[in-house]
Amino acid sequence: MSAAVTEATRADAAAPVRRAARRAPAVFTALALALVALAVVSAGSGQLSIPPDQVLGAFARGWNDAVRAVGLDALAVPPGVAMAHVNGEATLWLIRVPRLLMAVLVGAALATAGVVMQGVFRNPLAEPGVIGISSGAAVGASASIVFGLTFLGPVTLPVLAFAGGLAATVVVYASARADGRTEVVTLVLTGIAVNAVGGAAIALFTFLGSTQEREQIVFWQLGSLNGTRWSDLAIVAPLAIVGIAACLLLSSSLDLLALGERQTEHLGVRVELLRVVAIVVVALLTCAAVAFCGIIGFVGLVVPHLMRMLLGPGHRLLTPASALGGAALLLAADLVARTAVPGSDLPIGMLTALIGGPFFFWLLRRTRRRSGGWG
Repeated sequence: MSAAVTEATRADAAAPVRRAARRAPAVFTALALALVALAVVSAGSGQLSIPPDQVLGAFARGWNDAVRAVGLDALAVPPGVAMAHVNGEATLWLIRVPRLLMAVLVGAALATAGVVMQGVFRNPLAEPGVIGISSGAAVGASASIVFGLTFLGPVTLPVLAFAGGLAATVVVYASARADGRTEVVTLVLTGIAVNAVGGAAIALFTFLGSTQEREQIVFWQLGSLNGTRWSDLAIVAPLAIVGIAACLLLSSSLDLLALGERQTEHLGVRVELLRVVAIVVVALLTCAAVAFCGIIGFVGLVVPHLMRMLLGPGHRLLTPASALGGAALLLAADLVARTAVPGSDLPIGMLTALIGGPFFFWLLRRTRRRSGGWG
């Protein structure tokens, strides 16, 4: 009797995994198509409207130039429809394509960082801002604005923001580590303290700055992709790609960590090393994202939950799906930011907060209704 019950229990536990595996091809296909459609629409939208067929033609010509430059002429595609407007090509390649690629990279980076944070903390409410990375980056950016620091030229602000985020991560991790182990609760509480100190420092810089500097600090805190250049992408892209690849490699270990630290250790995974690597990767992804675009909240919270509802908790599917979902979400938010108010560029962080805030409340109510909360 007990063997039959055990077998039935295993079958019941495996059922959601099988359903997620069957659903995965449709989910990934839908995400990829949505991302491509949003990229085409976003590239053609703005003060200078470009029809989709001309956008696709420009992409085809750009692809042909790239493959011919490396001697792969066999991969060339038909050139497509020519651009009707004389400034269409310049607008597309100098302004819109860098911006939409930055949206894809930043959205994927933040969503992937959120997945890893939730897996490491084993808490569905964890996201990169929990350990103070965003606050540290904002302090570095605010200092650059108020003190007029330009020792690295136009990349001074992003570099200081990156350094501020990494410094906050080091402080939080060093404070939470004791006797060769990292206490998760202490890590979260220290992150809250760092966020509070960072908020006070930002308030001080805002008080000290001029009216123009205050406006710049506030706008940076709200997040924006406006003014993205190819040189910015050259810095962000390698960091984001390496970070996302590292998260994919951590997927199987994060699945084991869900069983509990002791069980994970028995299965041969060094939990402390896993936690250190995960925190470093999250810091890398988040700092790379916020350094050039400002603080963009809730992407790391909303997207992993949506993907988890569709694909279940397994990180091997959840991580790449979240990367695609985050890219699509931020691309859609940026499209709205550019086109909702004619002649204006809305802060993208404000839009993601408008989406993420109600979702957060709904998540709390849903969890309380189903299981009485998290503890």
